[in-house]
Amino acid sequence: MPPGIPLTEADLQHDLDRRRPGTSRYTTQRREPDQVKILSGVFDGVTTGTSIGLLIENTDQRSQDYSAIKDVFRPGHADYTYEQKYGLRDYRGGGRSSARETAMRVAAGAIAKKYLAEKFGIEIRGCLTQMGDIPLEIKGLASG
Repeated sequence: MPPGIPLTEADLQHDLDRRRPGTSRYTTQRREPDQVKILSGVFDGVTTGTSIGLLIENTDQRSQDYSAIKDVFRPGHADYTYEQKYGLRDYRGGGRSSARETAMRVAAGAIAKKYLAEKFGIEIRGCLTQMGDIPLEIKGLASG
């Protein structure tokens, strides 16, 4: 990240709040605040041009909760794919597709999104346009 880009923890927190676990009955019910702390690379609310260090604490980890899925793959989760690809399965919830690992990806994406908006006026948006063979009519997507 180049120096001089405005960046605060609040810029990252918005996206982290959107993916926080425990907010839907279809996701884990663990309660993780996913509160980000900027440790380095930002001074007085602007980037310094050095590496940005972030911390998101894991406050509700319970590896023993995963023993029930030791021999069962979760639908919609990457644990089966990763076992096939890497030949290893750590069912305790701390693997490559863990919520703790993906939280940091979201924070990094929020930094990239902020940079693109500040430097180039690019806004990142997404939506579902079709489900199966049913197209959805989206009005006003191109406009703000």
